[in-house]
Amino acid sequence: MSEILTTRAGDILTLSFNRPAKMNALTREMYASLTHGLNEAAGDFGIRAVVLTSEGDHFTAGNDIADFMANPPSSDSSEVAQFLASLLNFPKPLIAAVKGNAIGVGTTMLLHCDVVVAAPSANFSMPFTSLGLVPEAGSSFLFPQLVGYQRAAKIFMTGESFGPDAALEMGLIAEIDSDAVAAATRIAQHIAEQPPQAIINTKALLKAKNHDAVAAVMKAEFEIFAMALQSDEAMQAFMKFMSKKGKP
Repeated sequence: MSEILTTRAGDILTLSFNRPAKMNALTREMYASLTHGLNEAAGDFGIRAVVLTSEGDHFTAGNDIADFMANPPSSDSSEVAQFLASLLNFPKPLIAAVKGNAIGVGTTMLLHCDVVVAAPSANFSMPFTSLGLVPEAGSSFLFPQLVGYQRAAKIFMTGESFGPDAALEMGLIAEIDSDAVAAATRIAQHIAEQPPQAIINTKALLKAKNHDAVAAVMKAEFEIFAMALQSDEAMQAFMKFMSKKGKP
C-alpha cells in the first residue's frame, strides 16, 4: 500500500498521507511522491484543485526523525527541498483538511495552501528549535507576516502547540468543521466550478507580492537547516527525542 494515496474524482485530485501507524511521519519517499503528485497536477488541465489530507487520526507528525538522521537533506535536489519548491510554485488551488497533530512541516506547509479546514481535534506546532533546528518552508517569513512578530517568535522559540480556535483567529485556517475532509472537498469542488484561468490568475496575483521573497527565505532557511541537522546540538536533541518515544 502506497504511503501517499492519490485519488481523483472528476477535476479534484486528493493526496492523502497514508502512514497512520507512524502518525503519518514523512519520509523521503513520501516527499518524492507528494512532489510528483503536485507537479503532475500542475500540468494536467483537467485537474482544477488539489486536496491535501491524511488517513488515520492525525495529519502528520512532521519529518520522520530516524529517516532524517540516516539521510539528512543537504542540497536543493533533496526530496524535501523539491517538495517545498513544488508547494511554493503550485499554480492551482491547494486545499488542506487537517485533523489531529500537524507538527513541524505539517503546520508550515499550510502557509502555502489557499484554504485550510481543520477538525476540532487539530493541534498545530512548529517545534524546530526544540530539535536544534530552524523554521523551514518559508515559515520564518510567512508566519510572522500572518500573526505578527511577537506571536510568531513566542511560538517558534517555545515550540508550543495551539488548537484550531487559535489557528482560526490567527488566519492560519479558514474554518473549523467536524468533517474537515468533506468540507475541504466541498470547497475544492466549488472552486473547481469557477472559470479555471481566472482562478489560476487570481492565485498568481494573491501570491505575487511575496513569491520571490519567500523563495529567497526558503533557500536561506534550507541552508541553515541542513547545517543544523548535522550539528551536535541537533544530534543530542534527536537522541533525546527518540529516547522518549514509547515512554508515558
